[in-house]
Amino acid sequence: MKKVLILCSGNSCRSIMAEALINAFLEGIQAKSSGVKASGEVNPHAKHVLEEHGIWDASYHSKTLDEVLNEDFDLVVTVCDHAKETCPMFPRAIEKIHVGFKDPDGDNYEAFVRLYEQLNSQLLPKIKQILE
Repeated sequence: MKKVLILCSGNSCRSIMAEALINAFLEGIQAKSSGVKASGEVNPHAKHVLEEHGIWDASYHSKTLDEVLNEDFDLVVTVCDHAKETCPMFPRAIEKIHVGFKDPDGDNYEAFVRLYEQLNSQLLPKIKQILE
């Protein structure tokens, strides 16, 4: 099982949605997400989109880096520019890539639907290509 960490600023929408998509659709790959400065909550629109697609899991929550820093990941993916610029050093060498997405926080529900589609069509193929 390959492990990927999705890193974002607040770990409330983009990274949580990416975590759920990877866990649902990329066989042999397990994802976790974290925030550089975790917000402490999942955006209600992000949760609703994931529920609508049947891939929400009650274990998904906004996490700090401390919760995942010592895990062995095969890949770290930053999904926002802030996380890319402040990505921490990990205990061992890990491949890192950046695939940025606009933060939908504060936008209407449709922005979260678009983000879901973008993550599915742009991020998942890149992760699959790197880890397979």
